[in-house]
Amino acid sequence: MNKKTIISASVALSAGALLAVAAPLAASAHVSLIENTAAAGSYSLITFKVPNESDTAGTNKLVINLPTDTPFASVSYIPVAGWTAELNEETLPEPVAVGESEITDAVTSVTFTADAGSEIVAGQLQTFSLSLGPVPDTGSVVLSADQYYTDGEIVKWADTEEDGEHPAPVLYINDAPVADHHGAAAEEGDADETEHAAAETAAPADDVLARVLGIGGLVVGAIGIVLAVTARRSGDTAASK
Repeated sequence: MNKKTIISASVALSAGALLAVAAPLAASAHVSLIENTAAAGSYSLITFKVPNESDTAGTNKLVINLPTDTPFASVSYIPVAGWTAELNEETLPEPVAVGESEITDAVTSVTFTADAGSEIVAGQLQTFSLSLGPVPDTGSVVLSADQYYTDGEIVKWADTEEDGEHPAPVLYINDAPVADHHGAAAEEGDADETEHAAAETAAPADDVLARVLGIGGLVVGAIGIVLAVTARRSGDTAASK
């Protein structure tokens, strides 16, 4: 095997190993909350992280759905450059007590729409922030989101089951955050359950680290082969002289 062949094989091997790591990381991307806890009664800034998961289409609209059984009396948004936002208010199915008052109408969704040329494209993500309050005194609140793509696809991030393909963003208030199948972790009541949740969280990170270290070993090994062959060829040339 000549030096050129060895170098080509090394590059191909390294590229394949890098793709092996990149594929599972890309697959784990989903709409989520940057901070998923809040105190009851507070007015909290909730930020949604929205990655684009399509290689051929851009994200051009996001609808964030707010609860009607535990509505927020106050909803406002931080403007996003290149996007317009709309607060969609509706009459609640029945009046809801919020603090010392009772509300019959509330914002039930917020729609962000991209201007032409401002879509979230492959390899990008965007954040969208809402100020919500007062936060209800309850266990948790599901804040599902609908992600629209320029090719007409709509992904509804609304799954609440443990292994749902499109998990809904959840704001935890009195409940502790729980682990999901994408590796987000939290405490589960007592100490034993907490350790178990932490172990589940660490596993994906450890797996990625192991892959990265493995790739490093392959690259270093490939370089070593190239250097050894080069040195041998130089030695042979010198000897022939």
